[in-house]
Amino acid sequence: MESFIDSAGFAALILFGFLEAACIPISSEVTFGLAGAWAYHYHHSIVLVIVLGTLAELAGSYLSFYVGRIGGRPMVNKLGRYVLVTEADVDRAERFLTGRGIWAIPVARMLPFIRAFTSLVCGLVRVPPMRFGILNVIGTVIYATALSLLGYNLGSAWTHNKDLTDATYGIVAVVVLIIVGGVFYRWRQFRREGLGGGKHSASGGGNRGASDAQAPNGEQEPAGTAEVR
Repeated sequence: MESFIDSAGFAALILFGFLEAACIPISSEVTFGLAGAWAYHYHHSIVLVIVLGTLAELAGSYLSFYVGRIGGRPMVNKLGRYVLVTEADVDRAERFLTGRGIWAIPVARMLPFIRAFTSLVCGLVRVPPMRFGILNVIGTVIYATALSLLGYNLGSAWTHNKDLTDATYGIVAVVVLIIVGGVFYRWRQFRREGLGGGKHSASGGGNRGASDAQAPNGEQEPAGTAEVR
């Protein structure tokens, strides 16, 4: 089991980092924290963990970004049901970004819960792709570095006090429980919003309609677009 964890470590980091950034309910705190602890125990480069994790998140972020940019709200709402993304999630990220300027993007990428949906909103308000990528990387690198180093230091303390081999099955069980718990929590939120969807849509649609800004070409454009750009 320990040999398998060692060989699958980087693959798991890349997979989970990509999925989390693509709005799949996987905790980035767990991903990078355990990756840091794993790197210490198996004597891997913590820098490589940060670089690979950041690239994986960047790829997942761009996927979400283009879903929002190309498909708009209709596609986000349609695909959201498959990955348990609620309208409230997108609205929360949009409220944070609106009116705060472009530097809200790296800040949002460092905030739990909001960070996963920042890319969708950036696509919805049509932030230029290159600018989005640069600002996204800044926030992701800081966040990934902090969590990976925390996990690395915790791995050091764990190894000095207890043989990690004896806890291999326990670690795997904890990771599985966290992922399952996260999915269940997201499912409950999605189901709750679905039960009250009609009311939410009616009130939300009115608010969005009142706050939409007029674009130069005469089309309606989401509020906050100019500030985020």
